[in-house]
Amino acid sequence: MDPRVAVIGDRLKPVSRVIGVTGSKGGIGKSVVATGLAVALGHSGRAVGLFDLDFTSPSDHVILGLEKGFPTEEFGIDPHRVAGIDLMSVAFFVGDSATPLRGADATNVLLELLAISRWGELDVLVLDLPPGLGDTTLDVLRFVPRVEFLLVGVASLLALGSVRRALGLLTELSAPVVGVVENMQRDDGTLVQALAAEYRVPFLGAVPFDAGLEAAFGNEERLVRTQVYGALAGMLERIVPAADAG
Repeated sequence: MDPRVAVIGDRLKPVSRVIGVTGSKGGIGKSVVATGLAVALGHSGRAVGLFDLDFTSPSDHVILGLEKGFPTEEFGIDPHRVAGIDLMSVAFFVGDSATPLRGADATNVLLELLAISRWGELDVLVLDLPPGLGDTTLDVLRFVPRVEFLLVGVASLLALGSVRRALGLLTELSAPVVGVVENMQRDDGTLVQALAAEYRVPFLGAVPFDAGLEAAFGNEERLVRTQVYGALAGMLERIVPAADAG
């Protein structure tokens, strides 16, 4: 067995909960939900980490306004501190360069980052996973102890078909599912809510479409005033009850 697997277990022992935010298709705002959730948890008094595992298109640092730069290194890598949370991203190591990874290479990078990252004691570690159910997500299922999943969906028949397949696989693998969040809601439709009910997983709520969201990227004060942040903050007790903190 790869020795890094045991190291990962030790690194994550002080972390109470690990929640992987996944969305079956690109462009549905998964990273916005993951980042907004982490910031909202941090503002609520929880100790929170955010790990951007989308190796192809890391974007959490852009949403939070953190300039790329190599993190502090001593007996491992210390995540950057921003907006009240600890952030780790492959962008800190590769800058703007493309990272075309697949198969064993993607697994190797994932194992290395998980093994070297020093999170310390956290109430929640949020993993921002890449779209779909590719190598990285499957490796997280394999190598990250106690990981739970939060699925992001939008009211689109094409996107919901992918979410349905993701829910089916996670159910088949007996992976814990925190629930489903509808993102970019434009009306009172119930497609996403109905899908959650079909698979008997919690529907956590809806995040409205916010035309002014991108203007708030990189500015924490403006970000926490958006409708997106407000909706995610309103879901916290359904995702991580205060009794679970600490």
